[in-house]
Amino acid sequence: MRGNRLVDDDLPFAIDRDSGMPLAVQVADGLRRAATAGTLRGGDRLPSSRELAQRLGVSRTVVTAAYDQLHAEGWLDGRHGSGTYLTAAPAPVTAHADGPERVDPLSGLLDLGAGAPAIEAIDPAAWRRAWRVASDRMPLIRKDRRGEAEFREAVVEHLLRHRGLGAGSGTTVLATAGTSAAAGELAAALLRPGEVVAIEDPGYQRAGGAFRAAGATLVPVPVDAEGLRVDLIPENARMVYCTPAHQFPLGARMPAARRVALIEFARRTGALVIEDDYDGELRYDTAPLPLLATLAPDTVVHLGTTSKILTPTLGVGWLVADPAVAEAVLAHRELTGTSPAPAGQQVVVELARHGDLARHLRRLRREMPRRRALVTAALRGRGLEIRGDDAGSHVFVPLDSAEHEDRAVATARELGVYLDALARYHVGPRHTFGLALGYAALPLADLPKAVRLAGDALARVVQWSA
Repeated sequence: MRGNRLVDDDLPFAIDRDSGMPLAVQVADGLRRAATAGTLRGGDRLPSSRELAQRLGVSRTVVTAAYDQLHAEGWLDGRHGSGTYLTAAPAPVTAHADGPERVDPLSGLLDLGAGAPAIEAIDPAAWRRAWRVASDRMPLIRKDRRGEAEFREAVVEHLLRHRGLGAGSGTTVLATAGTSAAAGELAAALLRPGEVVAIEDPGYQRAGGAFRAAGATLVPVPVDAEGLRVDLIPENARMVYCTPAHQFPLGARMPAARRVALIEFARRTGALVIEDDYDGELRYDTAPLPLLATLAPDTVVHLGTTSKILTPTLGVGWLVADPAVAEAVLAHRELTGTSPAPAGQQVVVELARHGDLARHLRRLRREMPRRRALVTAALRGRGLEIRGDDAGSHVFVPLDSAEHEDRAVATARELGVYLDALARYHVGPRHTFGLALGYAALPLADLPKAVRLAGDALARVVQWSA
């Protein structure tokens, strides 16, 4: 029988301080890799953060950040008074025998999935300095339910400089544990069980899962070339979740007229709009449209995250909302005893304090267009259509059917590449088909090979269907 096995001192991974990979990312990746390979099993009890930090020779803050991220992803489960346990893990995935030299640790494939950040662009010296300063702080007696004051001040400055959103007396800024956590908090704090949340379809399913877990009823709303179809939102929706700056995963940019229509709908029906600005800092060829939150701060909750500009391992995000909404979230946190962990917030504060965060964003805005140009040139050179390439870190490649999706993914896997099919982003009946192709996660040296192989796979599908 599996379960309740204590992981011993022979850990299935080691820390490489010379790799340039953030230490917390290495810890989280090592545990995921061990779970996927079967070295760790569902029900295994992991060492405490203090014990694991001592074994690996890292600070406790590093391990805490890694555990927090794995908790958020559903890999770990904390049991009061008895420790931290690995949840049931997926079966091991065997790499293709003829696969590429550089592989993704989770799947054994070159990873062109959407949603991962450009870890390679992080300055290792700045990253280590921020963690070192953050870990030198004395432990807190209790966490501030609103988030660290310095973090909230850094968010205000970041939003004003990079997104044009001024957080004045009319709004309140709270720290969050990320977009999904914030979505769940909003639903739990503001909705009665069974009330309707309208979500984009296809869309970000972790946010949908968080709404559902909080007791909401999800209603999928189709997305077209201009984003969420406002005319199809049900009148009884109490919340509307959307990604207007760069719709995930189709990449649509919601134009001004539709933004106004969405706000008018919300004001007419009393619905609250949740604006997920997950990669809003990453815009290249066009000026950003005004955020929904700048147009209607009384009706829109703005969500941001460091997951795409830094790493999801930090488990850090923010919420900007009307004070009444913020107070409801704080009341929920007080009732449940939950609040975002300070460690990741402190790292962001240190990065912002020394200008490292701003320099990192400038580096991303130079690096990501190079990657995008490589991807778009290679795929359009094969005669493939690409959408959503004016922002973010992924593009959408439309296909004709679910069968084409399946064939493209299977063929790419045979060639050693992971492709992200649209099927997993749908809630309702399928009406859009294709691939969400990410270009941030792989080292730049590996990207040309991965895109070439992806192009080969897609070309075979086109030939098969001709």
